[in-house]
Amino acid sequence: MDLRRLELLLSLSRLGSMRAVADAHLLTTSTVSQQIAALAKEAGTALIEPDGRRVRLTPAGRRLADHAVGILAAVDTARSDLDPEAEPSGTVRIGGFATGIRVSLLPALRDLALSNPGVNVIISEYEPAESVRLLTDDELDLALTYDYNLVPAAGDPILHATPLWSAPWGLAVPSSAPDRLDLKDYAHHSWIVNSRNTADESAVRTLASLAGFTPNIAHQIDSLDLVEELIFSGYGVGLLPESRPPRDGLKVLPLRDPGVVLRAFAVVRRGRAAWPPLRLVLERLQPAAASPLTLWPRADDPS
Repeated sequence: MDLRRLELLLSLSRLGSMRAVADAHLLTTSTVSQQIAALAKEAGTALIEPDGRRVRLTPAGRRLADHAVGILAAVDTARSDLDPEAEPSGTVRIGGFATGIRVSLLPALRDLALSNPGVNVIISEYEPAESVRLLTDDELDLALTYDYNLVPAAGDPILHATPLWSAPWGLAVPSSAPDRLDLKDYAHHSWIVNSRNTADESAVRTLASLAGFTPNIAHQIDSLDLVEELIFSGYGVGLLPESRPPRDGLKVLPLRDPGVVLRAFAVVRRGRAAWPPLRLVLERLQPAAASPLTLWPRADDPS
């Protein structure tokens, strides 16, 4: 098979439209279409199918695009071996939760921009379930996700997760609450959970179940600052990072036996990590935060 045509197919799987592929490769849309059609003849099967006014890869097209990653990576490795000065290039699509992007990704990209300017990135903010779905659908190359130790994320045979860092979470309560934590004391309180991800609600329900009660999940809030405001105003209690200094009037009580630990991961499709631009990003991701206090700064904290 023609390697150039494989590159175009891989770009179509990543960018989603003939026009975008044409723009990325400085070709006409007609030329891209002709090259994909020629590749389909070489492969002996249909690689694309209509999807409204656009096209999408067939199952065979997706499988060939997966193979193309390894094929092109092997060719790139061979070229690099022959020409060590060759620069990897390409666009890496990255999605993830805000803290993962800020703590792990941005420092890596600052270094990458200096060492490998031919590698570009597109960054989107998603909660774990969203980014995993997009990664599975081949709409992302890298997902930054998290789960909690009490409710580990379900594994997927086509995905590979690499641990990055972890952070303990505690129970945020008003400052007037007892320092000694007994979860049963909060059995009749309202509880606040994340509005866009079910992981912390599952962690709360697991904690409560182990303590012998069913929590009243009353509020769904995405912003940690707003969670603090609700707790301060008497609307309930919720989980917050132990390392995040709480606002005045609140405190975060450590949870032990069991503890609640948020775990961050870099997730890719199996077989894709060898693609040189993605490999460069993965190699530079921060395996741990330099300071736990920088993970979840308050909105009024200039850091």
